[in-house]
Amino acid sequence: MESRPYVPATGYGVIEDTLMSRETPPPKRKYELKKRAEEMADTHRRITEAAIELHGTVGPSRTTMSAVAARAGVERRTLYRHFPSDADLFAACSSDYFTANPWPELDSWRAIRDPQQRLERALDELYAYYERTEPMFSNVLRDAELVDFARDAVAPLHAYLEEAAEVLAVGRMARGQRRQLVGGALRHALAFSTWRSLSANGIGRPDAAKLMTALVEGAAVAKT
Repeated sequence: MESRPYVPATGYGVIEDTLMSRETPPPKRKYELKKRAEEMADTHRRITEAAIELHGTVGPSRTTMSAVAARAGVERRTLYRHFPSDADLFAACSSDYFTANPWPELDSWRAIRDPQQRLERALDELYAYYERTEPMFSNVLRDAELVDFARDAVAPLHAYLEEAAEVLAVGRMARGQRRQLVGGALRHALAFSTWRSLSANGIGRPDAAKLMTALVEGAAVAKT
């Protein structure tokens, strides 16, 4: 009988297969994980979109988690898994909304040397932005007086408008009390409430921009 060489049963192949199976999920498992992640992302998106729609129609103070869940087509417990509180949901909505609706670029205004031309261009672009976002800002700015997280959400807008006022003040040779007067006129011209009042009185965007530019120019030369 032919003898065969002895080969010790080390078990290395079994160990190697076990390690590989732990390190590399089988294709079916990878597919399931990917599908689960896509479903989570889709649910997250539907919830934020539902909340943004409600904020723009009824306002943050009147938007309940139950209403958001119903509009998104999810159960409340699912909504709370994604957003444990109203503040968490509103912060996500604010981020998504400003990403989808960015305000005008300040750098394009900085490039205009003449202060009057710069201001008229800035107001025209800003008022066009207000036209597009009017339903949302009307509700959110109203409710900022009632709901803390709504106030926090509009803080970036206020910071933007403050920086805009500084950009638009460059090149104006105003000092002392006149500088304060010009600054106040600029901030008034940039305010959403100013545009809304002009629009409500039938003043179109181009005329509104010219009118507020004239106001600021008048403040720059006013006797104090």
